Amino acid sequence: MRHAVVMAGGSGTRLWPLSRAARPKQLLDVIQDDTGDGAHSLLAEAFARLEAVLPAERIWVCTAARYGAQVQAALPRLRPDRLVLEPVARDTANAVGLAAALVAEADPDAELAVVSADHVIRPVERFAAALTTAFDALAARPRALVTLGIRPTAPATGFGYVRRGAAIEVPGVAEAAAFKEKPDRATAEGYLASGEYLWNSGMFVWRARTVLDALADHLPATAAGLDRVVAAAAGPGRDAVLAEVFPALPKTSVDYAVLEPAATEPGRVLVADLDVDWLDVGSWPALAQTLAAADGNAVGGLAVTLDSAGNIVFSDDPEHLVALVGVRDSVVVATADVTMVCPVSDAERVKQLLGAVEERHGARFS
Repeated sequence: MRHAVVMAGGSGTRLWPLSRAARPKQLLDVIQDDTGDGAHSLLAEAFARLEAVLPAERIWVCTAARYGAQVQAALPRLRPDRLVLEPVARDTANAVGLAAALVAEADPDAELAVVSADHVIRPVERFAAALTTAFDALAARPRALVTLGIRPTAPATGFGYVRRGAAIEVPGVAEAAAFKEKPDRATAEGYLASGEYLWNSGMFVWRARTVLDALADHLPATAAGLDRVVAAAAGPGRDAVLAEVFPALPKTSVDYAVLEPAATEPGRVLVADLDVDWLDVGSWPALAQTLAAADGNAVGGLAVTLDSAGNIVFSDDPEHLVALVGVRDSVVVATADVTMVCPVSDAERVKQLLGAVEERHGARFS
């Protein structure tokens, strides 16, 4: 059967001070509802998006153990036994491997979509159609690894790219001819003009067993550790084994452990065309695209501006007003214990700023 897992373990440091270690960006209610009367989290949106394709009982969430209670509270339709908890972060190969092992235990023939909780994807109907197409491609080629490629709308230098090769028997799917790292501007412009390249979304469809077999071939220590975990009976005993085994697994990405070796086999890696409005909410300028527009500013929460434009203004306290006068092109974020101000052009340095804060104050404001 078809299953999906939402990867939701990140910390979202570039959205500090709103996103914190104790409550990361995927759990924050920052995405405005279509009605304009409220907001919901990226995680809730990712779960609802998958429900357009799958029943809730076949949707899993993989997150850090410390977020488990918050995830369950945010997703009342998530079955408790579909919550996969990482004791510590050990990169994506181990997180995806753990999820695949538990899904395969529940359904040995499972086809598994791996999606992120970091994205706003609209319209949902086109996402659902593309994901269904990717599953159809897997049915036609059971050993395949299918990645979802976003049709680029700009020569973005912050994303990886995948080049489409020969079309396969499933419409909308092609062999992946090459994966490219984040390019410079001129190269990205060439990719866009060629029409051959898609943004690599980091979302995949494959058989759970295929992932586990690939880990056994290329990352045997992880495969052996995961075998130990699923060999233990579900419950406190398994939790104890997981807590012992998982922190010692080799830390590496699923791209390196699974995709790169598979890409050396012609026709093994496929790309499904995903024609949607796609926003990777990984920074304040990205989040600003989801906020309300007010007098030339992007605003979340209570704010008043005078002779100010091009700003990103956010307050997470409904009783705390942020007021600007004569301010241009700045990020202004107010929380209960931190006020952060920086030029929009320096928004990518927020992670660096958090590092400086931690050097001086430890984890108090993390």
